[in-house]
Amino acid sequence: MADYQNSKRALETMQRVEPHRMKGLEVLSTTLWHLKKEVELSDLAQRAVDFDRMAPESWCVVGNCFSLQKEHETALTFFRRSIQVDSSFTYSYTLSGHEYVSNEDFDKAVSCYRDAIRTDGCGRHYNAWYGLGAIYFRQEKYDLAEYHFQKALTINPQSSVLHCHLGMAQYANGKPYEALDTLEGAFQLDPHNAQARYQRATILMSLNRPQQALLEFEKVRDAAPREASVHFAMGRVLKRLGRPEQAMRCFLTALDLDPKDNNLIKSAMDRLDEPDIEEDVSAF
Repeated sequence: MADYQNSKRALETMQRVEPHRMKGLEVLSTTLWHLKKEVELSDLAQRAVDFDRMAPESWCVVGNCFSLQKEHETALTFFRRSIQVDSSFTYSYTLSGHEYVSNEDFDKAVSCYRDAIRTDGCGRHYNAWYGLGAIYFRQEKYDLAEYHFQKALTINPQSSVLHCHLGMAQYANGKPYEALDTLEGAFQLDPHNAQARYQRATILMSLNRPQQALLEFEKVRDAAPREASVHFAMGRVLKRLGRPEQAMRCFLTALDLDPKDNNLIKSAMDRLDEPDIEEDVSAF
């Protein structure tokens, strides 16, 4: 799901072998979007429109081009143009949903994702199921989030990212042990999935297993050494373990990395000598 460099190479090879092929350009444009390749994406959009203005893929690529520039309304205009050309073009419904999420217009986003599922004849478009799950998770409708992430994972079981999101929903839904099993699946697919490891550490803390949680947070810190929230979480774990000096060092590092959140960090530092109250280590 997140191996964008290899995806880019494969899709560019497709283009060289079949230079007039339109199918797949929408996926290539999304790959370039994730890689922040603005110039390459702009060039692809121009070539696609010049070659075939009546292909839904062309307007989908243009929409992604404007989306990367954070011009969400313009992007939506071109995604709608793609759907006007071909009302069964599932991908543009999903990308429209993503744009509405960026605008925090969740009702319209849900409608777009449902349209994507409705028009998906082969039943393989996991992106829309994921999009719905992400919205329901933000709205704290954890039962619905879990259901939709599970549907997405059924379609794409090789995605470490989907395993991670399902695990987050299961934990929020009061199923910590199921969540740990799901996150284990994320590690098997991608041992470098730092987000899954962070979520695992958070769950371990909630189960009062701070030593195991610390080991996980240390691995996350090694992967993302400039992430203030990780150092802050480590400080709270070290406080729970009765190691205040090390906890203070973590809090100071977090404060140095992200001065904007200094009130929260300073509050934790001020209460370092107070009894631990089993705070949520993910709260940052």
